[in-house]
Amino acid sequence: MTELHPVLTEVTRRIAARSADTRRVYLERVAAAAQDGTSRSGFACSNLAHGFAGITGGDKAALRALRKSNVAIVSSYNDMLSAHQPFQEYPAWIKDSVRAVGGVSQFAGGVPAMCDGITQGREGMELSLFSRDVIAMSTGVALSHEMFDAAVLLGVCDKIVPGLLIGALSFGHLPSILVPAGPMASGLSNKEKARVRQLYAEGKASREDLLEAEAASYHSPGTCTFYGTANSNQMVVEVMGLHLPGASFVPPGTSLRRALTEYAGRRAVEMAKGEGYTPIAHIVDEKAVVNGVVALLATGGSTNHTMHLVAIAAAAGIELSWDDLNDLSAIVPLLARVYPNGSADINHFQAAGGVQFVVGTLLDAGLLHGDVNTVVGHGLDRYRQEPMLADGELVWVDGPGRSLDLDVLRPASDPFAADGGLRMLSGNLGRSVIKVSAVASENHVVEAPARVFTTQEAFQEAFKAGELDRDVVVVVRQQGPQANGMPELHKLTPPLGVLMDRGHKVALVTDGRMSGASGKIPAAIQLTPEAAVGGPLGRVRDGDVIRLDATAGTLEVHVSADELATRPLVDFPPTGREWVGTGRELFAALRRTVGPADRGATVFGPITADHFAPVTHQ
Repeated sequence: MTELHPVLTEVTRRIAARSADTRRVYLERVAAAAQDGTSRSGFACSNLAHGFAGITGGDKAALRALRKSNVAIVSSYNDMLSAHQPFQEYPAWIKDSVRAVGGVSQFAGGVPAMCDGITQGREGMELSLFSRDVIAMSTGVALSHEMFDAAVLLGVCDKIVPGLLIGALSFGHLPSILVPAGPMASGLSNKEKARVRQLYAEGKASREDLLEAEAASYHSPGTCTFYGTANSNQMVVEVMGLHLPGASFVPPGTSLRRALTEYAGRRAVEMAKGEGYTPIAHIVDEKAVVNGVVALLATGGSTNHTMHLVAIAAAAGIELSWDDLNDLSAIVPLLARVYPNGSADINHFQAAGGVQFVVGTLLDAGLLHGDVNTVVGHGLDRYRQEPMLADGELVWVDGPGRSLDLDVLRPASDPFAADGGLRMLSGNLGRSVIKVSAVASENHVVEAPARVFTTQEAFQEAFKAGELDRDVVVVVRQQGPQANGMPELHKLTPPLGVLMDRGHKVALVTDGRMSGASGKIPAAIQLTPEAAVGGPLGRVRDGDVIRLDATAGTLEVHVSADELATRPLVDFPPTGREWVGTGRELFAALRRTVGPADRGATVFGPITADHFAPVTHQ
């Protein structure tokens, strides 16, 4: 058995120690719920009758007699979003497969699914991060009927998978399995798409040229093929043991995709019974959380997971910190080059060896916990295997023992970089995240005068006017969770890339998000405390010299502490009257209660012993 890396062991130990009380309370709650058995067995007749009124035939008789396991289906299906359109057919497949092994399945509820690609740069993007917690609550509503013995969760994209998982963890006694839809076929190369976007930013390509490139990139059902949050979700949850082995990147519309979906339904029934009982609370533990972080770092995944993983862990009573991510990043090698960290797309990554190769090489290097529970049993070794059809039957075979394209995927013994490329910056501006896996080493340190904006539009106007054609640290503030919901700021990337290509030293500092879209631009993002709550970023002025040092892990403005503290604030987040339209007013309560980025930017607090304290009434 491979010896674990000592830093991996130490980080896992300190997470467990820090989380001892909250994890204990969470598991006590799960155990109490599990002892009740099938909750519907204690229903009053009226309650139970409502629960099976809408179904017919043998399924109805089985639920009425309380003699079969009932599997909930919770889905993010809609036919506007390419990644979720394939889910239309999944419930019928799952119901048939569950019935074949002696169970019953009901569609328990749908959850909202919004597309950051559609809302990018628009007001709707200000609801995107909040949608994760709405999805968690929607999952809770679906499962709150207590009719179920297990759950199958259908989701792919940015906030959907974390939301489904957070919601499912509130029902930690239920076995739950996540089912993806798979990526669309490769279209226009990501490199060419980026080139056209930058030409358009410079005024050298028409809008029709840009639309043609975008339509050739995003062209069919399935997940977008770049390595953003959606595909990072799949990588992370598979290595956490919540997908079937090899399920993440099998394309929609294939026989293998259908076979995996049907198997997931059967597996949910098996996990709900007897000795095979495997509740999700016993899968998502400290080791699984660390494995998810390692998978993210090793593949150069989305920075959004510096918040999502913190929030997911908290839902299981586990306190994960940015320091944990930082320390793991220092020892986890970068194994993949997938756009925006390279030219390949996710289909190329899959063909080169995919998740199976990544899991195998990390296990062999002592950089993953192998002794974990998964939806297919104990031990992560099973995730070295890949699924295939043999004479129409689903089987798993050993995955590739070597990378089939070293320009895309490498072993831990010969990585693209010695560390994961995700670092934490600290200094007199607060704490932030930077992703340097696609940033050239000569750009890891930038020191230049600041130019301050509060909107992407104001930045775009200054760029077009030629006001930024110099060394500059672009500051975009009032973009944090409490300011306006922390939208992604992807529209900044092409113009910043133009400035860099002109030979200027360029960096971005913001309390907003960038996902993986910062690419080659050094970007200190998710800065906390945010400007809206009085963070130092709110007192930075045009011309202040800012030093971003990704090597040393520092972010400083060259202004004395006394002066910075006494400067008046000159801009503020939108007022309640201003933050309206596109549904934003409906999310005002979430905006008021959301926590900071380094605590997951969530409206949910951690589970504490107070949840179980005796209640006294005056």
